[in-house]
Formats: sequence, C-alpha cells, structure tokens
Amino acid sequence: METEFVEFIKRLAEESGKIIRKYFRQEIKIDTKSDKSPVTIADKLAEEKMREMIETSFPEHGIIGEEFGSHNEQAEYKWVLDPIDGTKSFICGALSFGTLIALTKNGNPVWGAINQPITGELMIGNNFSTQLNGKKVFIRECKKIENAVLLTTDHLNVYKYQNGEKFNNLIKQVKLYRNWGDCYGYYLLASGFADIMIDPIMSKWDLTALIPIIKGAGGVITDYHGNEALNGKGIIASGKYIHQKLIELLN
Repeated sequence: METEFVEFIKRLAEESGKIIRKYFRQEIKIDTKSDKSPVTIADKLAEEKMREMIETSFPEHGIIGEEFGSHNEQAEYKWVLDPIDGTKSFICGALSFGTLIALTKNGNPVWGAINQPITGELMIGNNFSTQLNGKKVFIRECKKIENAVLLTTDHLNVYKYQNGEKFNNLIKQVKLYRNWGDCYGYYLLASGFADIMIDPIMSKWDLTALIPIIKGAGGVITDYHGNEALNGKGIIASGKYIHQKLIELLN
C-alpha cells in the first residue's frame, strides 16, 4: 500500500505540475479571496485535477483543499492539498513556491510532498525518511543558534501574529537571516541548506504535508510554543539540537 501511495503522489505532482507550468510567468488574471490572499486559474485548475484523480483512484478517501474545501471529512484517509503554496511568489515569477500534497490516516499526517514543478524537484517524506527525487535528504547538524541560517516567509507577519521583538532578537543571534519562505523554506531545511524555518501563522493545507517531510529528514516541527504542530497556528521547524532553545527565545 505504501508503494501505491508514493506512486500516486508522484502522479498528482506530475499532473498538477503540467497545469502550473502553463501559467508560470504568463499574463494571467489574479483574483482576491475573502481573506485578501491572491488566487489564480493555475491554483484552481491544479487542485481540480488532483481532486478528480483522488476521487477516481480512491473514492473512499476524503479531501481537504485550499481552493475547494472539504469532501468526505469522516474518511479514514484524507488528502490535504495546496495547489500553489506561495501564490504571491508564483504571480511575481519567483521560484519559491510549490505544490503541497499530504495524506493523513485518522487525522495523522503519514505522507507529505513538496513539488516544485518548474525546477522538477519532488520531495516526499513519511515521518521516517525523506527523499528528493529518490535520494534521501537530511537536516544538517547545527548545535548553536549563532551558526544557524534562519528563514521565514513574511517578516511583517511575525509582528502581526507572534512576538515580533523576540523574533528580532533571534535575527541578531543567527549567522544568516533571509525571507526564503513558503514551502521553499522547508524544502531548504529538509535538504540541509538551512537550519530554522519559522512561520507565525499557518493553515492546515500549508502545514500538513510539511510534518512527515521535516520529521523524515531528522528534524523537529512543532507549533510556536513547542506543542503538536497540527494543533497550533504558527510553526517552528529546525534540527533537534536547537529546537528547544528556539521555543524559549521566541516565547
């Protein structure tokens, strides 16, 4: 069954990627959703395609998607989809976006994928192992905050949703700080190119796929206060040596 799910995730990534590539760096209409976030035809068509594939191959499974809501929420297995995580990056022609695909069993994330359809990179994790295009990846060993590369999606959101002053104090302590965010930041963390990824606010479709990926790469991912990631609104992800220190510094 595990092999079946992996191959299906690859198909979802491939088919949604075909749609997204058609619209990347093209002149397209940008709509604004009720939460003021942007959405494009690429977001909608990519999610529609994945939902159609899931309903055909696994009709008993549930679906939670950013653009089209929930289906069969009581199912044992549920797919959680974010067709373009980082729509703002996508519409600006930047590469720091991706498609997030997760599978949960009884509410627990068991598979997660980040697909970057332009560069052809597919990262898949299952809490125990994470692979990038079939090759295992690991979070690098960082034992001191002052040696860390820190990433976040939007600096202003930290002030809006969490303690901005404490975050600024952390920035002053780390080796390097950059806004390489959305799922791209977690990709860099899991593949050993960054050490900390922080998001002060997250939705279920933003988050669920990241949990099996970070854990599978040997990292720790929790909410902003060190509790179970899925139950919180913000996220702190890092290597195991510095995670508790981060919780203390940010709260």
